[in-house]
Amino acid sequence: MHRINEIQVEQGSVAIHWFGQSSYALKDAGGTVMMVDPYFPHARPPEKFIHPQPPVDEAEVKTDWVLLTHNHSDHTCLESLRRIAGAWPAARFAGPVESVQAMIEAGIAKERTLTVQAGEAHQLGTMTAYAVYAKPPEGDPEHGIAPPDVTHLGYVIDAGGVRVYISGDPINTFAEREDLIRPVAELKPHIGMLTTHPTEGEFPFFDGSVAMARRIGLCTAVPAHYQCFVKRNYDPAAWDAAFGSGGPERLIIPYNGMVIYTPPAA
Repeated sequence: MHRINEIQVEQGSVAIHWFGQSSYALKDAGGTVMMVDPYFPHARPPEKFIHPQPPVDEAEVKTDWVLLTHNHSDHTCLESLRRIAGAWPAARFAGPVESVQAMIEAGIAKERTLTVQAGEAHQLGTMTAYAVYAKPPEGDPEHGIAPPDVTHLGYVIDAGGVRVYISGDPINTFAEREDLIRPVAELKPHIGMLTTHPTEGEFPFFDGSVAMARRIGLCTAVPAHYQCFVKRNYDPAAWDAAFGSGGPERLIIPYNGMVIYTPPAA
């Protein structure tokens, strides 16, 4: 059994295990274990993947809920999702319409799925997931960004009073968009897992990630979407340095490592 299943989480804290890329397992004091965007393919050619072995065997993590941000293969990995469904018959799966449809077509029973839309809140075990947009459906015409090919969601997950923001794959101009910032900020997340890259224009660059963290009002920011692909990796220390001497606090979780996060006292 994976250590996130064995650990006892105290009220007011949350266990966060990062498997690389944007794949997480969360556990709250109520005992719910939620996997977010599990991506553990077995075929790992060295020219594509940094790590020759997947970070976990899906059968080792007793999973109550799986939460997906969007239907791209590194976020809705049907290979991993089928293995979770087979290993854990009680596990349920939530995500945007395209992800749910893909899972059903891949053989996961419809009654085990939940379709989520931006603006909705869903009780998932002892956690509550609030869905927000990561990319607006219309794109950003003012900046020449086309509409996304699928629905892109982020989530603020309330895990026993600790609020964890999962950014998904946010639009490059996220920090400039009050219509995207406000719904997240109003949910008052304590810690945020922020997808970023120093040169790719799909996501916020480091300065955009800094602005995003500050405008949302995070207590703690965590870099996401790296330590997986050879050609899409980045140095988290460089992301950290982009904050300069200002806040919020930064937390760099080691690859395939776990932390117990407790928000700072108000």
